[in-house]
Amino acid sequence: MTFNIEEMSVLDRRRIEAGVLGPVFKAFAREIGEETAREIIGRTIVEIAKEQGKALAERSGDNDLKTFAKAKEPWTRNGAIETETIKEDEENYSFNVVRCRYAEMYKELGIPDLGFLLSCGRDFAMSQGFNPEIKLTRTQTIMQGASHCDFRYAESAVSQTAESKDT
Repeated sequence: MTFNIEEMSVLDRRRIEAGVLGPVFKAFAREIGEETAREIIGRTIVEIAKEQGKALAERSGDNDLKTFAKAKEPWTRNGAIETETIKEDEENYSFNVVRCRYAEMYKELGIPDLGFLLSCGRDFAMSQGFNPEIKLTRTQTIMQGASHCDFRYAESAVSQTAESKDT
C-alpha cells in the first residue's frame, strides 16, 4: 500500500507536524533560547514552503494566479478554513478567512503561540515558490488575534509585498 500525503488535508498534516514540532520547539527553546529557536524553525518552515510552492506549480502544470487560487482546496478541505472571496480575476485573488480551524487546532493542542510560526509563516513563501510574480499582502490573521485574515494576492512584477508582523 502506497501512502500519498497529497491526499491528506493540510489541516491533518499540520496536526501531525504540530505533534512533533511543538515539543521540538520547546526543547530547542530550553537549550538555545526561544528567540533563536523561533528564528531557526521559522527559517526552515519558509524554506520548506517555498519548495512546496514550486512542487505545487509543477503538479498543477501552470503557475499563474488562477491556477494558484484553484490549488487551495487541500487547505480548505473539510472546512479547515471558511473564506469570503473579495475579488477573483486574472491578476487578483483576494479573500478573507473568517474561520480558521488551524488556529483552533493549535489552541486545542496547547500551543497557540506557535500557530503563526508553523502555519501562517508559510503563506508568503508558498506563493513565491509557486510563482515569484505572485505577491501577497496580508495585514492581519486570526492566529494573531484578528477577527479575520485578509489575503490579497496580485500577479504583477510591480506589486508590493507587505508581510504580516510576527508575534
